[in-house]
This record gives sequence, C-alpha cells and structure tokens, in this order.
Amino acid sequence: MPKRRNVSMSVVRRLPRYYRFLYQLKNKGVVRISSTELSQKIGLTASQIRQDLNCFGGFGQQGYGYIVSQLCDEIGNILGLSNGYRTVLFGAGNLGTAIANHMSFQKEGFKLIGIFDSSPDKIGKTLADITIQDVKNTEDFCKREKPVMAVFCVPRNAVDDLSSRIYKLGVRNFWNFSHYDIAMEYPDAVVENVHLNDSLMTLCYRISNPAE
Repeated sequence: MPKRRNVSMSVVRRLPRYYRFLYQLKNKGVVRISSTELSQKIGLTASQIRQDLNCFGGFGQQGYGYIVSQLCDEIGNILGLSNGYRTVLFGAGNLGTAIANHMSFQKEGFKLIGIFDSSPDKIGKTLADITIQDVKNTEDFCKREKPVMAVFCVPRNAVDDLSSRIYKLGVRNFWNFSHYDIAMEYPDAVVENVHLNDSLMTLCYRISNPAE
C-alpha cells in the first residue's frame, strides 16, 4: 500500500523493531499473528502497533490479524531494505572493523563498497573482503564508484575535513559514530548519529533511578 507523507520519526524508528520480530516469527514458520499477540512480544500496546501501521495504509484484517510473511515484507519495502545503497566506511580501527565485519549491510539496505583509513599499518589489508584504501584516494574512488552513504568511525577532529570532502563529492547520507554534528554543518544531509557514550550514560541514569 502507498506510504503516507509526513510520518513522524517516532513511528519510523519503531519500524525496524517490528521488522526484526516479524522476521524471527517468519523464520519460525508462524503464519498469522494478531496485534495483541505482537504487542506482547514487542512490548508496545496493540493500539500503538495498529496506529503505526495505519500510517502506511494498514495491513491487517479485523478478526484475522496480520499475515506474518506479508507484513514482514511490506515493512521491509517501506524501510527500503532492498535498495542496496552504495556505502563507504572511514576508519578501520576497532569500531570500524567491528561494524564492517558484523553489520549485515546487504540485509539492511546498503552495500559496502569501500573502506578507507589513514594508517599505513591498515592500508592494503583486507577487511570484510574489501581492501582498505588510503583516505587520500577518497575523491578518485567516489567519483568512479558514486557511493551515496558514508559511515564515519573516525575521531571527531577528523570529521570536519572528511565530511566536507565527501559532501562536495555528492554524498548526502551519513551514519555517524563520531561526536561531530554533521547535520549542523549540512542541513540538507540525512544523518543518523550513534552516540555510544550517550547510550551508556542513559543506562547509568536508569540504573541509578529505577522506575517506581
């Protein structure tokens, strides 16, 4: 069904959660599920699930529920998981190595095509079946391969120059693990910031202040 415009980001951020649980159910051979049963597995109310899915037209039938495989595929289509957006990764340190080796880019809508680093110890080595290139080769590579998304696993002080270079090459989408706010510099860019320290401090607060 066609997507509605102006869907809130809070709804969009719940879609991967729905997809993950439905994908697991699909692999277990579950054919049908109600919003109530799904709510018990996900931890959201059945009403919230129905409201979220209705933003995209709704997929269930009253009294019957949702066909698991169909809903899983529909949410995958909404998320664009088959698009295979060409992606480059900067920083082959511990974090970059973990992401390249363990993130299933292809299943999540992307295709990792290049990895760059400035360290002579890393350049020329292989990571995730890709040869790590010198970051100096960025312009030539991007002009030739035309990536649309960049992953930053580099120190904050390296992102200013790097993001400027990448932006000038036409890349407007960033998965940013640094603490540099790319969106402030480039308002038209699509940026997902991943602040692991913020997440850890949030966990610390929740442990320190348990809910009643």
